[in-house]
Amino acid sequence: MAVTRAGWDWLKGPEPWTRRMLAGDLALAGVLVVLGLGVEELDNGSAARMLASTAAVVVLTLLRRRLPVVTLVVGSAVGVYLPGAFLVAIPLGWSAGRRIVGVGRALGAFTGAFVAAVVLSVLKDWTQGRPVLIVVFSTLMFLAMVVMPGLASRYWSQRRTLLRALQERNAQLMRERAMVAGQARLRERQRIAQDMHDSLGHQLALISVHTGALEVDPVLTDRQREAVGVLRQASVAAMHELREVVGILRDGVEAPAPVEEAQPAARGVAGISGIVEAARSAGTDVRLTTAGTPRPLVAACDHAAYRIAQEALTNAYKHAPGASITVELRYEDDSLVVEIANGPAAAPGPGEVVSGGQGLTGLRERARLVGGMVYAGAAEGGGFRVAGVLPYGTEPAGAQENGGDSAGAGEVADDFGQQLRAHMLVRGGAPMDWASVDRELMRGRSRFGGAALGCGIAVAALVVLLIVIGAAVALFVGSVGDATMSRADYEAVRVGESESAVRSRLPSGDSILTQGLDRKGPPRPEGATCLALVEDEDTELTTTSVFRFCFKDGKLVEKQAYRTKS
Repeated sequence: MAVTRAGWDWLKGPEPWTRRMLAGDLALAGVLVVLGLGVEELDNGSAARMLASTAAVVVLTLLRRRLPVVTLVVGSAVGVYLPGAFLVAIPLGWSAGRRIVGVGRALGAFTGAFVAAVVLSVLKDWTQGRPVLIVVFSTLMFLAMVVMPGLASRYWSQRRTLLRALQERNAQLMRERAMVAGQARLRERQRIAQDMHDSLGHQLALISVHTGALEVDPVLTDRQREAVGVLRQASVAAMHELREVVGILRDGVEAPAPVEEAQPAARGVAGISGIVEAARSAGTDVRLTTAGTPRPLVAACDHAAYRIAQEALTNAYKHAPGASITVELRYEDDSLVVEIANGPAAAPGPGEVVSGGQGLTGLRERARLVGGMVYAGAAEGGGFRVAGVLPYGTEPAGAQENGGDSAGAGEVADDFGQQLRAHMLVRGGAPMDWASVDRELMRGRSRFGGAALGCGIAVAALVVLLIVIGAAVALFVGSVGDATMSRADYEAVRVGESESAVRSRLPSGDSILTQGLDRKGPPRPEGATCLALVEDEDTELTTTSVFRFCFKDGKLVEKQAYRTKS
């Protein structure tokens, strides 16, 4: 069955080889090879087995990054028959725990390696009996040499990945905070541009109208008329410059929503009478009437009413000089109506009229954002009429669209944390405590925290390893009595005695100390089964004194005493 690309990708490690990784793997393989050769020497391994162990260690170490699952299973199986390659299980477990993606895949890989190690250990030592002890010993060794490094590597890798994700998230939040602050500045720039257009434009229009009227006054002398003309030209130039500056400030910026903040009385409905009086003092025929019972408005609507009256008067000054103007405030049941109407111009105005073309557009946008509307059009008799309908207490349209949030639609807090908390509350979730995230990041960068984690894992691995060593020592001590006998007992046994009688007087020989000793001495009788034991008083370190008893047809047919290399 062909292996799919997806299946091959999860078997491979995610990172390619580099020179640094290759050098580190070769150094690790060299250390493991030296230790493995020492283990093979203690186990009396042949040259061929030493060569096979060396090759297995090098190949498995180099492939553990690319094939973590395969090397883990193969290394667990090879370590049973090649003692020199047994220690490679530690880096294989570490690499598999870090690089295998998914808990299910990791569990399957480690389970397969465990089954391979235990089953092959039982099959190898089946002739010695005691399969339960072999299973227990193999399990403890697998836990200490493979599982513990795998768990430690997986925890370390997940923690490192989490910290990296948190750091990236923190950097993203900082970027978003800077973006929000920039948007707040752009919105404030737009608000300033709107106020400059409404306020300064109105004042400059008044100056231009008044100086234009003075310029044609027959009472003035030529010199005075020339000075007034200079003033009018200066006001016209100022209006040109104001229009250019406002255009620059508005470039690429959406119109802001009104900010729910307290406005001075001069910038609300109460200030309309002030601009009417200013127009009267300049000689313009302006009448102000009020109908209905005055009612308070929210700050945004109050400010919008003032801007509607101011902009309509400015347009009347510029486009209909000398015409009579009526300003009417009608307090109806559900809204305030601000209506400004002027008649036809009494005479053509002197000079050019400077207009940015944004006045009525800005008024309509202001009224829309507070839930109202503005009408502008020609009136009967050749005049012009501007009427604004503004609600008393309705929330801004932007807030209504956002689910009735109490904050104004155009309110932008210059703080990312405030905006995020408001966003989370609208969605029904609790705001995240980013201060705790920052503290966690700082703890993740702490060397002491990493050292404490490493020490904890090392202590746990050491405890498991001590348990394994203790179990091995207990097993070894318990098997000594089944593998040794004295020379006097050996001399007391006679060839020709029945097998049952001889075996009843001898130890069982079921011990790791006697493994393979019956095949290292003189040739065995054909068809005989032999039992090899070790002399209990042997003091030689390089050789072992062996007593061998061979049985055939229910009788002892041969006994031999010889020495073999330890």
